[in-house]
Amino acid sequence: MGKPNSSSSTIQRLESLHPYEMLMYLGMISTGLIFLFLAAAYLFSGLHLLEGPGRHIPIAFLISTFLLVLSGYTASKMRLYYQEEKLPQLEGALRNTFFLGVAFTILQFAGWKELELMGINFTGIPSGSFLYVLSGIHIFHLLGAMVFGLILLFQLRKTQEDGIRKLILVTNPFEKMRIRLFTLYWHFMDVIWLVLFLLFILSF
Repeated sequence: MGKPNSSSSTIQRLESLHPYEMLMYLGMISTGLIFLFLAAAYLFSGLHLLEGPGRHIPIAFLISTFLLVLSGYTASKMRLYYQEEKLPQLEGALRNTFFLGVAFTILQFAGWKELELMGINFTGIPSGSFLYVLSGIHIFHLLGAMVFGLILLFQLRKTQEDGIRKLILVTNPFEKMRIRLFTLYWHFMDVIWLVLFLLFILSF
């Protein structure tokens, strides 16, 4: 009896995915392609035009990058706390991840203000416009994860007040999947920003 070919096994794995998983993976692929095309356009938009005296990567972008990397660490702790059934720590890790995301978003707006003070405006040179577009689209996608994280946070708070809900949470595969998908997407947005940040650094 021959071994099943790789294409059939791949199809079987795809069929076994929960609809939420399928939607998120498709969303990540489409999001990755959007950033790929925009990043390629950014590279060909004349990066040298951003160079000049007094122009540098916004300090707010530097700080926000550190906070986003830190949020990736707190997000990774969520899956560990869930497996160990440490719900208070799980809630704390999710709360920290959410607020770090909020701080990151605020600092992105501060970074745009720094760009304006350096004479790099949204309606100016193409490479400058791409700085706003790329960082803005990233914020938009991260906000989606933050909204989902906030919903999870409220649900976790209610769960700890109800013993039955707590038992369901730690034994329900669906709840485990939701936490895994949240952390996976958050790490995906971390990687997207780090790539963008590297491109931005090379521009100045």
